[in-house]
Amino acid sequence: MPGPTPDAPHDARPTLEAVAALAGVSRATASRVVNGSAGVRQPLVDQVRKAVEELGYIPNHAARTLVTRRNGAVAVIIDEPEIRIFSDPFFSQHIRGISRELNAYDSQLVLLLVEGSGDFDRVTRYLAGGHVDGVLAFSLHTDDELPAVIRRFRVPTVYGGRPGRPGAASELAVPYVDCDNRGGAREAVRHLVSLDRRHIAHIAGPRDQTSALDRIDGYFDVLPDGDPALVADGDFTAEGGARAMAVLLERRPDLDAVFAANDLMASGALRVLREHGRRVPQDVALVGFDDMESVAEATDPPLTTVRQDVVGMGRLMVRLLMDRLNNGDTGTDSVITPTELVRRASA
Repeated sequence: MPGPTPDAPHDARPTLEAVAALAGVSRATASRVVNGSAGVRQPLVDQVRKAVEELGYIPNHAARTLVTRRNGAVAVIIDEPEIRIFSDPFFSQHIRGISRELNAYDSQLVLLLVEGSGDFDRVTRYLAGGHVDGVLAFSLHTDDELPAVIRRFRVPTVYGGRPGRPGAASELAVPYVDCDNRGGAREAVRHLVSLDRRHIAHIAGPRDQTSALDRIDGYFDVLPDGDPALVADGDFTAEGGARAMAVLLERRPDLDAVFAANDLMASGALRVLREHGRRVPQDVALVGFDDMESVAEATDPPLTTVRQDVVGMGRLMVRLLMDRLNNGDTGTDSVITPTELVRRASA
């Protein structure tokens, strides 16, 4: 009497042929669906995806790269110290949006941090090695070398924030996603003016970043004759906001309102105002920028602030990049997203 038929090896991996057979399509059609190619009718796409899920099919990355000429990875490059990236909720929100959208495109996120020349050399070698399909770069500074490196290696790129000095974006000929920094700043300062505040100060961000420059310009759009002594530089951190607030109080003890260029600096300013016996908003009205809920809603009182959709901007960056990867370098279209004043108790 014949013995039992041996079981198939437990480690046998489902093949593309098995996916095609279960889906009732040709191997070529299954391959196009698995590799994300266009030209397959949606009902067939659904059949193949269902078969992939049922069989637990995992595409061979090396073979897929040969077919698609894609690595399935995108580099996210941030030119900031590590301590700031992991302490500022702006970056976590931005990366969250990027990650969510990359997941939808079945692409991996590779995070590259640039703190000094050693990191820059490492990132340069990595890009030169062709390990990623494209780059998403943000928090750049006006003297940044990264755009030149990207141009040299011709890596498809989308920037988060307007790159370079004012007017430099057209010279770089690259797409970017940013919020209406200048318009948002104008709205913040107009709100303070509407509260009958007469000595409105501004805590600015680093002047080697275009977001900070645009917010300074928005402040002076509303207050063209503003006293320069009412503007102090911060660094987008709570500590920088606290230092700038102390300087402003020493220069102009009569100030009755402050527009800080981000929520973290506003939180630092709030602490110093309290230490100096100034009530917010009774004595000094305070407005931030970003609407980072972990900051703006946690302060006492909660911050009135300018909201920008940071998660949404990250997703838009990915969509622009994928459009360039799929359709070629078709232009330099960029996206400026709207801002909105969110009124809370601080102003």
